[in-house]
Formats: sequence, structure tokens, C-alpha cells
Amino acid sequence: MSLTELEQYLARAADLLRGSIDQADFKAYIFPLMFFKRISDVYVEEYESALAESDGDHEYASFTENHRFRIPQGSLWDDIRARTENIGQALVTAFRAIEKANPDVLYGIFGNAAWTNKEKLPDAKLRDLVEHFSSKSLSSASVAPDVFGQAYEYLIKRFADQSNKKAGEYYTPRSVVSLLVNILDPQEGETVYDPACGTGGMLIEVIEHVKAAGGRPQTLWGRLYGQEKVLATSAIARMNLLLHGVEDFQIARDDTLRSPAFFDGPRLARFDCVIANPPFSLKKWGEDAWASDRWGRNELGGVPPKGYADWAWVQHMVTSALPRSGRIAVVLPQGALFRQGAEGRIREHVLKADLIEAVIGLAPNLFYGTGLAASVLILRKRKDDDRRGKVLFINGEKLFKRGRNQNTLEPEHAETLLKAYRSFDDEPGLAAVASLTEIDANGYNLNIPLYVERVDTGERITVEQALADLESAHAAARETLAVLEIELAKWGMSA
Repeated sequence: MSLTELEQYLARAADLLRGSIDQADFKAYIFPLMFFKRISDVYVEEYESALAESDGDHEYASFTENHRFRIPQGSLWDDIRARTENIGQALVTAFRAIEKANPDVLYGIFGNAAWTNKEKLPDAKLRDLVEHFSSKSLSSASVAPDVFGQAYEYLIKRFADQSNKKAGEYYTPRSVVSLLVNILDPQEGETVYDPACGTGGMLIEVIEHVKAAGGRPQTLWGRLYGQEKVLATSAIARMNLLLHGVEDFQIARDDTLRSPAFFDGPRLARFDCVIANPPFSLKKWGEDAWASDRWGRNELGGVPPKGYADWAWVQHMVTSALPRSGRIAVVLPQGALFRQGAEGRIREHVLKADLIEAVIGLAPNLFYGTGLAASVLILRKRKDDDRRGKVLFINGEKLFKRGRNQNTLEPEHAETLLKAYRSFDDEPGLAAVASLTEIDANGYNLNIPLYVERVDTGERITVEQALADLESAHAAARETLAVLEIELAKWGMSA
């Protein structure tokens, strides 16, 4: 199948769920089914190849070494297709048998969707879904891993578009992902870690980046790490990597700030590249234990406030970066650049340590679930000599294509931001280099307009754009007021 044919085939499968399942939950059902169909078809393909190789020896064809994954007897796709009733239970039984047979790679990968709920998924609905998936082969000969991986990403975005607000929990627009990866420029054989990996898009983009540079993606096998709190989302990330042909990786399911999964004895594991789009301004994130954090993450300026985990993520990511080669890219709400109190103290500490290399402001309404403009913070454990004691500020607020429900960062916009980062120089209206002395004079405030002056081009905005900008300003004001109320409450006062 071509990519377009595969995308249409997968989209029609999702359409069959309409009316039964909330759109935000489509992914919990469609992804496990398509993954099951894929590995089942590949197993049959491998079996037939081994059969031909051994002159019809069925025992040989069943040997584990002839298969990427083990599928126990009675758990193939056609076994489920033969069922006419209790199909949901049959799927669950097959899923658990496959997970148990491949504990190191597939444990928990099919998630915990309510397959046996016949009010939502009666047998007739599941039969239609199974028959639709049965209409085409998803073997390796029919669909190459690269094509399947691209189609999987297409479906993730489709579900994100449909669920919108909820999508922000697991999906980062791929143009933003590409920008972050291009800035960090991961190389063959380097280690890469995403502590808030969602559906695995950052790690997939790292593979594509190395491949596009003429490198061998196989040098990254065993060097890609991710952690994700939500069970269904972490399972999707693992499927994503497997369907892209990645043979060795680690995706852990747990709360990164409370229970980081990767460590080396008494300290956190450290990586060449640490990249993430963590949840914005996460509340109840575990600040009560941060003051005595066993991993020493609080040594980077103290404890962030209870209602804002943004700098906790930065502290975690810096602590998780290698001393010399470590570089970090993290998406933050722009409020994290200028909010005072505990966040201001952490910001000052990180700046004085000369860890921040660049601050990039993005346009409003690029991300699902928030109309606020976000920012990208680039940090390095060891800056190049000509960048020490300096921070580059880039204002990308005008770089976007306006959409009806959401704006997009187009490739040409991302290229403009990347060129500005690489040149590390003043560019009126776009970029400015500030010394740490200048930033100190501004109270360690990283608000981009303090450093990049707007240039009047004579351009006039539309009413719709003005209203969108006003809403964004109101949202920023509400966020600032919330911070003020928290600070005043500490002193027994109110705003």
C-alpha cells in the first residue's frame, strides 16, 4: 500500500467507532488493533518464509528465533476473526497472551481499554472493525516500516485534531518537534531522553534527523529513553517506535517528577540530549518531597511553587544531562520566563550557572489545549567559548500560519528560527544577544520583549487577529494574577 492508501484505510477504521466511543478515546482502541493486526500478519509472513526455507517443517517454522515477536497458539488475528460472539473478551485474552509471551518488549502494550463493554462495543460493531482491518494485509511485504510509521504518526495527529484540548497531554505539533531536534542536532550513537514522551514523537524525530543527515539510525538502538505517566499514552509511544522499526529502546510508565525511572546508582542517569514538551504549569506535582529530593534536583535553585512545575522539569532535565556533551531543549509557557518568587530564584541560579543558551518565543495558539504563546528554552552543560556569558533571545511571535481553530508553525517559519539560533547574532525585530550582566540588570527576567525590540513594519493586523491577541493577553494576565495570589497567600494577604 502507498502511504495515502494506508492513511485512508486507518482513517476508515476510526470512523467505524463514531457514535460508540468518545473521539478523545479513539486512540485507545484503534492503535492496539492496528498493532495486533501488524504483528500478526508479520508473524504469518515469517512463518511462511521459515516453512519454505525448511521444506515444510512446521516445528522449525514455529521456532522463536524465526520471529520478531512470539504469538501463542490461538492468539493470531484470524483466531479473533473466526469469533462471532464475545469478541471483546477474545481480544483481551489474545492481548494478554501476547504480552505474557513477550514480557521484555510488549508487556502492557495493548493498554486497558474497555473491550468487553458491550454497551459501547457490541459484537456487531467489533465484527465490523475486525472485518475492516482484515480487508488488507499489513505484512512487511505489503507495508514497509517507514510507511507504516508515517501512517501511524498521521493517525496520532488526526486523533489530536479531533480531541483538541485533550491532545495537549500527548501530542506536540511535529514542526515544533523538528525545530527542537534540529537545534540539539543529535548524532549517531548519542543517548536521547524525553522525560515527558507522550506518544514518542520526539524520539521518532531524532531517528529521522540522524537518517536525514546520512547517519545510521541503528546506532541509536538501545540509546533512546522516554518516560510517560499515562498508561495508554506510554503504550502508544512503544507501538510508535516498534512500528517505525526501532528494535531496542526503553519507555517507562511512571510519574517522572515523583519517580524517575532511569538512574545510575545514587544519581539520575545522564544523556547527551534531553528534550521534552512537559505539561504546562502542572499542579500538585510533588513539591512536598522536592526539598529533600534524593536525586539532588533541588540543588539548582530550590523548590518550584506548588501550582507551577515548569522549572521542576527544567531542574530534572538539567540534572539528567551529561556534564560535557549534555544539551537540553524544553517547551515552557512564557509565564515561566518572568514569574517571580520561587521560580525567579531558580531562574537566577540557572542563569548564574551559565546554563541557558537561548530563549525562543513561539507564536500563540500553536499547541493543542492552550491559546497561550509558548517558549523554548535551550540549555547546555558546556557552552561554546564564544557563547559563554551570553543568552540569545528570539522573538517568533509573528512566525505562524493562522488557522481556524489553531495556528501552525510552517517549515519556513521553523527554518527562520533555526537560522537565527545558529547565527547567534542580533537581528532587528527577530533576535538579540544579551550578556548575563544585562539580564542581571533586568532582575533575571527572561521576558523576550525586554531584549528584542519590535520593529514597526507598517503592517496592520485584522480584527480577528487583534481579538486572538487580546484573548492571549487576558490568559497571560490570569496566569500572572494566580501567581500573585499564591505569593500573597503566603503572607496572609489577598489580591
